[in-house]
Amino acid sequence: MRSSRVSQTLRTLVEIGRPAFVWGAPGVGKSAVVQSLAKSLDRPVIDIRAPLLDPTDLRGLPAVVDGRAVWAPPSFLPVKTDKPGILFFDELNAAPPLVQASLYQLVLDRRVGEYVLPDGWQIIAAGNRAEDRSVVFRMPAALANRFIHLEFEPHFDDWSEWAVTAGVSPVVIAFIAVRRELLAPKPGEADGIAFASPRSWHMLSDAYLALGTEAGALEVYQGCVGKGAAIEFLEHAKKSLSIEVIERIIGRPDDAVLPTNAGDLWVLVKHIAQRVREPKVTAALGSLLGRLGAEWAVRLARDILRVSPALAFNPAVAAFAKRNADVLVPKRAEKSGCAEGVS
Repeated sequence: MRSSRVSQTLRTLVEIGRPAFVWGAPGVGKSAVVQSLAKSLDRPVIDIRAPLLDPTDLRGLPAVVDGRAVWAPPSFLPVKTDKPGILFFDELNAAPPLVQASLYQLVLDRRVGEYVLPDGWQIIAAGNRAEDRSVVFRMPAALANRFIHLEFEPHFDDWSEWAVTAGVSPVVIAFIAVRRELLAPKPGEADGIAFASPRSWHMLSDAYLALGTEAGALEVYQGCVGKGAAIEFLEHAKKSLSIEVIERIIGRPDDAVLPTNAGDLWVLVKHIAQRVREPKVTAALGSLLGRLGAEWAVRLARDILRVSPALAFNPAVAAFAKRNADVLVPKRAEKSGCAEGVS
């Protein structure tokens, strides 16, 4: 299930009050999709790293009150006066079996001993799969049967939508656009300590924005995504559309020569979208939307509206959107409520 669909499904499960477990490889954005969902719902998230718990932590500590033992629940559990939110148990199946067993009552009955999970709070958990070479314990059947299980599969379209708003280098986005299988290799395809994932490509992007193609950069990029992917990326980056060419296009949008190959067009579109709030970039939109081919103009329009929704009222953008409503409106409606963050 791609990330946009996971986000929509989690929203539904929160509304009907059913706990969910999100399965996926390391670094694909499981935690980010939960945080993004909470933000879209305007709800707080209590993020509990399950491997750090002891089996007795959820019960709390006893205190003697009027000659009887009364249990004081831990401070990380919400109370009735808290705003409704999401109780998120991350890396749940990396916790030992006894810790997982301590969650039976909370997940099913919304209580632990005398403690009751307040109305409006919903439980979501996440974890890696056994085939991901992660530290995981087999989930007890009794706990597994208390969750609705969702399989998270990264998808380029969802990732690129997030990446353009998160400041990921357009060169990195363009590289993944033409080598999509490197976004997140399947289990068994990624060898070594460093391997490609949405999270590690974000790390490489930060490094690339600082190092570019200078000597010594390859070793850093290898430390992010592994040797093979790093070599391919660096070769791509060396041939990528230069900032000088992009500035020329922004400065002379009516007659500057536009790139024709897909890699350079990806760079141009993502670069323009990330800088669209700059007055000179905004001023160039009308010409660029008219001169780019239909496919790339639609990509640009979607991205700039994602980065700056207020541009829907820009005359050039509004006119383009009206002419292309049949392809713009369905896409945006489909993505409503989707997660933006995969890092």
